[in-house]
Amino acid sequence: MAHPLHMEQMIRPEVQKSAPKAVNTIKKQRGRPKGSKNKNQEEVGFSPFQMQLQGCIRHVLNLTGNTMEFKYLAYDGALGANAGVQMVKQTGLSVISKLRHDPELYFPFSGEQKHRGKPRKYGVRLTIDKLTQEHLREDKTEDGIRTLTYQVQVWHKKFPDLLNVVVIVKTNLETGRTAKALPFSNDLTLSFDNLVSHYKLRFQIEFNFRDAKQYWGLEDFMTIKETKVSNAANFSMFMVTLSQLPSPEINGLQVGSMLDLKTIFRARKYTNLIIKSPGIKAGQFLIDDLILQAANIGRIHPTFD
Repeated sequence: MAHPLHMEQMIRPEVQKSAPKAVNTIKKQRGRPKGSKNKNQEEVGFSPFQMQLQGCIRHVLNLTGNTMEFKYLAYDGALGANAGVQMVKQTGLSVISKLRHDPELYFPFSGEQKHRGKPRKYGVRLTIDKLTQEHLREDKTEDGIRTLTYQVQVWHKKFPDLLNVVVIVKTNLETGRTAKALPFSNDLTLSFDNLVSHYKLRFQIEFNFRDAKQYWGLEDFMTIKETKVSNAANFSMFMVTLSQLPSPEINGLQVGSMLDLKTIFRARKYTNLIIKSPGIKAGQFLIDDLILQAANIGRIHPTFD
């Protein structure tokens, strides 16, 4: 279960007017420009989105103070680049994110180093066929899908530090088709199961936005002023949190569906109005079973006995 702590409106830049671009007839020279120096990969520029996100992280850390201790920031592939990792590191947290499906990852060089020159850093490139039983952490098969989970510490040429990468390979045993995912963290001590479970927790945020849009008006308000937009958006997310509190206490609501929750409260209101219409007090004989029977008309999930 996820709860919102801080929300800010993201102001998108104005769309640039389309204009014909001049054709560049100057050919670029191959290779590295003469006199160029190596760049410090820990000193990178951040985009306006990353700067705003960093401000939100700092605000939440200041808001919670010493009452809660945070160690990781789980985010989607938008932070799967060096700039995103460095932005999160500046807040004192470690990042858990996902790499592209085709990154250039290299095992650390394990051969004999040369006596002269800079020590070699990169070994063979990481591919699925280079993964061995030493890297395998889990092998399971469910519903005709075999899932192999590996964990490796590898280099990426655009990251200054080693990355803790979990390689998840799913194979359809019937068709032979495969798919892979690459969740990663810059915390090298994080185990594969904790890394994957932390990344999966991110999807609860998506569920909260889904509920806020479908049931609590996040897509319905028409105001455009900053304060009113902030109030409407925060109220929608507040209702998502509030609606999760009574769900475990309601008899017959064991799935936690927002639609079923609204159906039960709507049925309770309608049932009370109908019974009160002839002047009878509903509290004298109305019980929850009758309300649940009325709620079954519009609910999705069946009632559990």
